[in-house]
Amino acid sequence: MPANGHVTPQNAKAPAVVEVNILSEDDQAINPADHYGVTPDYSIQVNGRNTIYSNEYIESKYMYEMNHCDVDHQAKEVKITPRKYQYNFRTKRQVQRTGVMLVGWGGNNGSTVTGAIIANRDKITWMRKEGEQFPNYYGSLTQSTTIRLGSNNEGKEIHIPFNTILPMLHPNDIVIGGWDINGANIGEAMERACVFDYALQEKLKPKLSKLKPLPSIYYPDFIAANQEDRANNLIPKGTKQQDLEHLRNDIRTFKRNNNLEKVIILWTANTERYTDVRPGLNTTKEEVLQSIADNDDEISPSNIFACAAILENCPYINGSPQNTLVPGIIELAEKHNVFIGGDDFKSGQTKLKSVLADFLVSAGLKLESIVSYNHLGNNDGKNLSAPQQFRSKEISKSNVVDDMVGANHLLYDKKTNEHPDHVVVIKYVPFVKDSKRAMDEYISSIFMNGINTIAIHNTCEDSLLASPLIIDLVILTELMTRITYST
Repeated sequence: MPANGHVTPQNAKAPAVVEVNILSEDDQAINPADHYGVTPDYSIQVNGRNTIYSNEYIESKYMYEMNHCDVDHQAKEVKITPRKYQYNFRTKRQVQRTGVMLVGWGGNNGSTVTGAIIANRDKITWMRKEGEQFPNYYGSLTQSTTIRLGSNNEGKEIHIPFNTILPMLHPNDIVIGGWDINGANIGEAMERACVFDYALQEKLKPKLSKLKPLPSIYYPDFIAANQEDRANNLIPKGTKQQDLEHLRNDIRTFKRNNNLEKVIILWTANTERYTDVRPGLNTTKEEVLQSIADNDDEISPSNIFACAAILENCPYINGSPQNTLVPGIIELAEKHNVFIGGDDFKSGQTKLKSVLADFLVSAGLKLESIVSYNHLGNNDGKNLSAPQQFRSKEISKSNVVDDMVGANHLLYDKKTNEHPDHVVVIKYVPFVKDSKRAMDEYISSIFMNGINTIAIHNTCEDSLLASPLIIDLVILTELMTRITYST
């Protein structure tokens, strides 16, 4: 572990390109008869005129087909015209040496991501009553899921690991750093989070205690007042323009000290209240930068971090439900050709809600009421106990059903803007710590006006569900920066 306060990979080299290796018939005996698994030993090679390989690039042509619909309301007629669009994709094969700077590194998510990567990288095992435990990346789409690639001559489907479809960054090679308003080192933050088994904490603490977050910016109006006692690791008080320049310098220093090609900035800090969106403040890139220069009160910490990332050509990922990505910041990112995205991780109750609501409506059942109750005891729950911060989360949790309701005018009358009743409750209960309890009730009208009720109790290990998504976001964002396309 280097003394620079960042987690670095042991072997800083690009991962080898992998080929498909079909498991033997003996190995397949344990698998379903109609499927073949593959191991990531060799490269995947597409044999076709639309894909070209060179040492530097994978180039491919893709024909995207869609239907254009013309609706004639007078004739009550819909005319469909098939359309084709050709896209040319170019992917750089060399994975970049990549670091992520977490805003809120000392929080539960930050310490969990860091500890998990070190445990996997160093193959740390630990004991609990069920026996010896081994680290893994369960919950990560890139590391723990497969993709159906096609079928062989016998008609058996071929499934490959997600991360072998294109050259991807390995999580063990991610360099981690970041900021936090609290000065606890990452070892202390891990203990405070109460996420990992104690035996694992004991093995990780000597490594994590060497890591300390950089001072961060703190504008009390944007997060709950109950966070003030944590704010002991702050950038010296100055103007918002000075804060922006300070963060840009932090990013440059992190990139230089770790010899990185790409740095990704990811917000996993406290949920902020919504900021105003209005002309003169943040509707254009010029307004945003001028508002920062003017030290405007409505410029939030996440606005500053997003602008710093964009101006340093670093992708910015927003992992909280506040409206960081205002129109002016989106325009600034477009000007600098920088990836931005995100409006909450949605890793537990909200993820389940989006799937279950879609299932019910797609089955032709009229979802009438969704009532969601949560209680949790981590610092996220403490911050969300304040009304303005809760409102940001409430909007995020409520919006997930809008698209599926809007897509079915047979069940929901668009003229009256008919929509299911939707209530979200979040309570802070310190005793449960990071182990969030989520209780949901879904009431639907069914055949011949019957009523169906589904009630769910879900224990969501908050950070253990969110952390693999953070890893995926970093991996996929790095991949996206190596892909260009033309039409």
